[in-house]
Amino acid sequence: MKYNELNVTKSTSKKRVGRGISAGGGKTAGRGTKGQRSRTGKKLGPTFNGGSHEHNLSGLPKLRGFKSKRVPAQVVYSDELDNVKGAKIDNFTLFNAGLIATPYHTVKIIARGDTTSKATIEIAAMSASVQKQLEKNGGKFVKTAVPLQKSTKVKEDKPEK
Repeated sequence: MKYNELNVTKSTSKKRVGRGISAGGGKTAGRGTKGQRSRTGKKLGPTFNGGSHEHNLSGLPKLRGFKSKRVPAQVVYSDELDNVKGAKIDNFTLFNAGLIATPYHTVKIIARGDTTSKATIEIAAMSASVQKQLEKNGGKFVKTAVPLQKSTKVKEDKPEK
């Protein structure tokens, strides 16, 4: 065992202030003398600005608009469909082909180049131009819901009474 591999825990405990003069942190207990910060009970927030009614926030610009919390759809381009093998293409097929990051989010196929795919595609969304091209090739688009991820929690069998 080497010195730097030792697992040593901290042996000194937290300093207890305000326990008398001889304890080393008595009387003012490290808060200085007088003033708002030396008193108990009053917490000064991060926007406190010296007691005036104007807080620091009034100097900051207001945030305009909003930020959407919706997860954007994963995009697959129409020319990439030719590389996917199979008569039926869904989220799991696209995931196994490496075209999307996860099969449990919305997928949308958008146009880029031409596709010769004749598969039945079962995903959440597809652009109208790709849908026309697919039907012209003899394929079919079926709008389906995004598959839900199964729980990884282990079900415990309850003992019978």
